[in-house]
Amino acid sequence: MGKILVVDDDPMLHDVIEAALTEDGHLLRHASDAQRGLAMAEEEPVDLVITDFKMPGMDGVQFLEHLHRDHHHLKCIMMTGYGTPEAVVGALREKVCGFLTKPFTIAELRAAVDNALTACPVAELEVVSARPDWVELRIPCDLEAVPTLQKLLTQLKADLPDDMREALAYAFREMLNNAIEHGGKLDPTQYVEVSYIRLQRSIIYWIKDPGEGFDVTQLAHAAVNNPRDDPFRHITVRDEQGLRAGGFGILLTKQLVDEMIYNERGNELIFVKYL
Repeated sequence: MGKILVVDDDPMLHDVIEAALTEDGHLLRHASDAQRGLAMAEEEPVDLVITDFKMPGMDGVQFLEHLHRDHHHLKCIMMTGYGTPEAVVGALREKVCGFLTKPFTIAELRAAVDNALTACPVAELEVVSARPDWVELRIPCDLEAVPTLQKLLTQLKADLPDDMREALAYAFREMLNNAIEHGGKLDPTQYVEVSYIRLQRSIIYWIKDPGEGFDVTQLAHAAVNNPRDDPFRHITVRDEQGLRAGGFGILLTKQLVDEMIYNERGNELIFVKYL
């Protein structure tokens, strides 16, 4: 269990978070604004900070910037309304361990807190560029980093139809998982490079893994290469090779996006969705 500081100007939200997290054994402290939150963090060490983005005076990103000057490795979760690009960009720069979109459920709150306290692989990522229209990252080869990143980047597409947003989120998750697992061999000292670029008429993702590459046509364990008369052959192959269930990522991604291409070596890919 941990000591948690909640910084928000909404008393009712404090009550909800207090009730949920004290039931789980956490000790909570509360601040109604960023300045008070900074003072309380100095008064007594805490294990986790949960902050809102929109607050009077200093917003959540500015609060985290000040907080991390003296508490570099303090874990944080940011709360915000849906589709707030400034919060997403700030959350990336401050390497938050979780991102809660209001309204969130108690289950989502508890999961974010548990994940932040036990592990925070996102804290190890390197931010090369963080603009709403151009995000460039170096991500440690740890699958635990993927859900938070997927959630953050999905927030940058809040203006898109739900089905398009979900399709892009799925495609990104599957291709990043592949890069981390097969290219990076799940070695957290290795990094996958990722770019998200938003143009007027398209969204582009670029993913480069640190591996030796592969020939996509030779992946017997991937559904994309199943023969027409045996559409599930890859399942048998994966079982024989002791691989986890799956293998549909490349096939489904090709169906969900408009263009997808690998480089010659096979360790870089680009996929595009037209708007």
